[in-house]
Amino acid sequence: MQPGLSTHIFFDQRLHPGHLDILLAAGARTIEVFAARHHFDYTAVQPVREVASWFRSNDVRAVLHQPIYLADHGRAALTSGAEPWSRHVAPNLDLISRDKNHRIAAMDEVKRALECAEQVPFAEAVLHLGLRDSSWNDSTIEYALTAIEHLKAFAGPLGVQLLLENLLNEVSTPEHLLYILRTGHFDSVGVCLDLGHLHLVQPMQAPADAGLAEALAVLGNRVAQLHLHDNRGAFFPSNPRSESTDFKDEHLWPGEGAMRWNVIGELMLGLPEALPAVLEIGAGRGETAQSIASRTQEFFSRQARLREQMQSK
Repeated sequence: MQPGLSTHIFFDQRLHPGHLDILLAAGARTIEVFAARHHFDYTAVQPVREVASWFRSNDVRAVLHQPIYLADHGRAALTSGAEPWSRHVAPNLDLISRDKNHRIAAMDEVKRALECAEQVPFAEAVLHLGLRDSSWNDSTIEYALTAIEHLKAFAGPLGVQLLLENLLNEVSTPEHLLYILRTGHFDSVGVCLDLGHLHLVQPMQAPADAGLAEALAVLGNRVAQLHLHDNRGAFFPSNPRSESTDFKDEHLWPGEGAMRWNVIGELMLGLPEALPAVLEIGAGRGETAQSIASRTQEFFSRQARLREQMQSK
């Protein structure tokens, strides 16, 4: 696996070149820039110029993650003096919304983010189809095909490949993503396989690595990038003070949750060694440059040793 890191770990801060320096020093060969106006304002001249200059000066592969909020989330808070971001605000940008006006607004916002590829050398852009509870039906299939077709036509001239991410909904299961790609004849569109999301959609009694082998078998060479993070699995209480239980997309460091990374590592041995594997860790953890470097290097060194051990057998 090619080590990668996402700026998601700094999602509660304005992105600046110093953050990118930290990720590079930690060993990242791919850096995913998370598009959010309070974090990386893809519509503002100075932030785009700074990020573009940094990537042009460093031999690191750049990947864009689409916005997950509609326009001006965070910016209004910044100008009003309120907190620019809250982890309690749910994503609301929905490319396959039943509301046509919302779909148009969502498409426009993603295009605004893609436009910065005119300056930042983004190789790929990760897309979300729907929100957490989006259902699989004829309408959402149609909307997904339309969104991909339009965004593919927009991203192509910019040299950006689209990657669809598996989410916690019916639309973006590995099987349904493959159906969408085949139906739309989107041969140049790939998949960003998120292992943490795979883990969350498994039944409570399933082993921690359940679903990965099946996903790899279904998607095959469509997998162009991995998202790596841990969680405590389905049905973990998302609020300790509440009696209800639900899954929580915690974005923990590998080893902090219930996922069995030794088994996962064995399952990933068949993937190309150059495949970008991006650690997408949650923000607000008080991580230092030193802790990010040590945790990142420890994880990828452990996976490299496992690969060597398995290959020597």
